[in-house]
Amino acid sequence: MSAHPPGPPLWLLAELTYRCPLHCVFCYNPVDFARHEAELSTADWLRVLQEARELGAVQCGFSGGEPLLRDDLEMLVARARELGFYTNLLTSGVGLTAARASALKAAGLDHVQLSFQDSTREMNDFLSHTKTFDLKRKVADIIRSQDWPMVMNVVLHRHNIEHVDRIIAMAHELGASHVELANTQYYSWALLNRAQLLPTLAQLQAAEAVVNDWRARLGSRMKLFWVVPDYHEGQVKKCSNGWGQMFLNIAPDGTALPCHTARMLPGLAFPNVREQGLREIWQDSEGFNRYRGTAWMKEPCRSCEQREQDLGGCRCQAWLLTQDAAAADPVCAKSPQHARVRQALADAHEPRLREQPLVFRDRASSLRLSSEPAG
Repeated sequence: MSAHPPGPPLWLLAELTYRCPLHCVFCYNPVDFARHEAELSTADWLRVLQEARELGAVQCGFSGGEPLLRDDLEMLVARARELGFYTNLLTSGVGLTAARASALKAAGLDHVQLSFQDSTREMNDFLSHTKTFDLKRKVADIIRSQDWPMVMNVVLHRHNIEHVDRIIAMAHELGASHVELANTQYYSWALLNRAQLLPTLAQLQAAEAVVNDWRARLGSRMKLFWVVPDYHEGQVKKCSNGWGQMFLNIAPDGTALPCHTARMLPGLAFPNVREQGLREIWQDSEGFNRYRGTAWMKEPCRSCEQREQDLGGCRCQAWLLTQDAAAADPVCAKSPQHARVRQALADAHEPRLREQPLVFRDRASSLRLSSEPAG
């Protein structure tokens, strides 16, 4: 339990559904998503929005899966706007017709983040296992016609990191106001495919140089965000700006989580909004309090001079790499398990390790993987 009461959850992420027409190999949805197919009703989501706003949340992202698969999306956006949220839609673009965009604009949607997988039809469609590249370009035009600020999100990895120049050029052509170049973080489906996705340091450095060159050329005309990958950086970051500090994630089935992937952690009971109110969940639940602050830390985190700045790093990453959620995040050079990250980076130079096929995110794979024995 933290010694200090938490502040408000400023950022609410409403994951409306795990259903998605795409099958991305780096998806952050849980690998066992097919075993959590229940979805909150419209009435449940309306109550969640109300309670989150009363707690002090100011920004609401509607995500998934693909949130456009919910036919009550416009109603939820309208209610969020009425409550005073700044609203953001995170979408693959599938389902965003001109008519639906107009309805969402009328409902008060403030902002759209559109994902692309690459700058070419062939690689975009391969990585998502769908034929969506041309559709995404049309959706970009629809977004621009509604005068929304459009953020283009592209997850970077070995298969597309050398295309950064073309990706930025495409974003500029399509009129994006911001481009988030999100180097893959290795959780969920991305961890399954890490051997095939993890780039070398040389690839990463070359891509960052391209990004910096574009920044100099573009000035303020388009903002480029370069999300540094944990593995290569060697320094840990606060988990979601601090576990249970600012970020509140509601999964499709109503499970309340301090980050997208926290449900994987053993021995933690995360509450459900169907059974408890958000204030009780945020302030009092064991799931949200377990890793708040620094009292839970073991060495070397407990005596580290950076413990208040990084709060020990990511609990899910610690669990995935050490099977101990209270361990120091192995990304940190001070972690006794840091060699595991160094080995993964060394493996990025081994072509033989990339011979196994990519595992695409789909329901059949989710059911198969979640039924296999751990380890």
